[in-house]
Amino acid sequence: MRISVFCSANEKINPLFFEKTAQLGHWIGCNGHTLVYGGCDMGLMECVAKAVHETGGHVVGVVPSILEKGGHASTFIDELVRCETLDERKRLMLQNSDVAVALPGGIGTLDEVFSMASQATLGYHHQQVLVYDMCHFWQPLEALLDHLQGQGLMRGDYHRLISFFHSVEELETHLIHIGTNNLS
Repeated sequence: MRISVFCSANEKINPLFFEKTAQLGHWIGCNGHTLVYGGCDMGLMECVAKAVHETGGHVVGVVPSILEKGGHASTFIDELVRCETLDERKRLMLQNSDVAVALPGGIGTLDEVFSMASQATLGYHHQQVLVYDMCHFWQPLEALLDHLQGQGLMRGDYHRLISFFHSVEELETHLIHIGTNNLS
């Protein structure tokens, strides 16, 4: 399975985020899956790529030229996909993955989550975004989405577009389920 991961490129964040990200990356690699990510050599982005790489998984980095020119493309990339803009990176990540997972992140990660979800509402694709709510990081977002749902501002149930997982075990079980359904 090709798993897109959206996450932070910042270093000065909760150390538990790095531990849990590495755990997920090891699972991806040990199970023969491919990581598709933004290709940066910093923060959780570098952490997940390193973990996948160390365990024998394949790493696809979709790297905007501005990162590459700035010397911030990861050395853990097995397959480099170059792009010019963040919009192009999102499109290429979606095109090259079977499922997307969001880890803690900032504005860029929110953009990726909402871009994927809004495209799914219009039928451009049928991928769901799986949000790994490690250390309750995404709890405010889940509460906001529940509020928007309760106010009638979303068509249908947003959970068909964005699902929250509160442990790596829950997330891995769901990924196994998706992988099994994709093979059938």
